Amino acid sequence: MMSGPTENCQVISKAHIRAGQILSGLAALFFLWDGVMKLVKPAIVVKATQQLGYPESDIAGIGVTLLVCTLLYLLPRTSTLGAILLTGYLGGAIASQVRIGASWFNVVFAFVFGCCVWGGLWLREVRVRNLLSSP
Repeated sequence: MMSGPTENCQVISKAHIRAGQILSGLAALFFLWDGVMKLVKPAIVVKATQQLGYPESDIAGIGVTLLVCTLLYLLPRTSTLGAILLTGYLGGAIASQVRIGASWFNVVFAFVFGCCVWGGLWLREVRVRNLLSSP
């Protein structure tokens, strides 16, 4: 009989859970801020988005998408789905930066946030830990 990822009992220390909450929280705060700024559309956001090749009319939709993905990530029941969706969002951000020939800082910045999303989830969620450590 094969054991599923939730059958493998593993205990996560309170320190790991707290570190995961902090890491996830910092990433989520950035995403929430970024999403709200896309809805408010200050001049700097409009300019930066247009430099990436997106029209101003797309900014609000991008912001709503980011906010929905972030909220899914913050809810324990849908956190894994949120992490997957945020990974896709960040992949698009990286592709957009590479396409316009942006500095490596911009590419690495998005990659680091993806690592924070999954690192925080791995630290705080036994289901993810079991899934990723199963043989």
